[in-house]
Amino acid sequence: MISNIEEKNGWYYIYDETGHKSKTLSDNIGEIMGIGNDWFIVAKNGWYYLYDEDGRRYKTLSDNIGEIANVSGNTFVVRKSGWLHTYDKDGNKINTRSDR
Repeated sequence: MISNIEEKNGWYYIYDETGHKSKTLSDNIGEIMGIGNDWFIVAKNGWYYLYDEDGRRYKTLSDNIGEIANVSGNTFVVRKSGWLHTYDKDGNKINTRSDR
């Protein structure tokens, strides 16, 4: 599980649930948009990239799906054109509702 990700001097440091550094990645991968239980999502150049707790990219999604509104647990929510779309950590859409 990921407890925290810190950015420092051009690097992202991933910490596990015991507080130990488990992985180091260059910040060239993009901007971290949110952290789930054992995954995180990064935005770069019109794309969202999903990474596992070991720092391996496992899914790529276009940012045309919307703007990241929230990341929590095993899901993330994007907002687009008055709608909120919920995706699971594998990048599959699981729900859509109005943002009102």
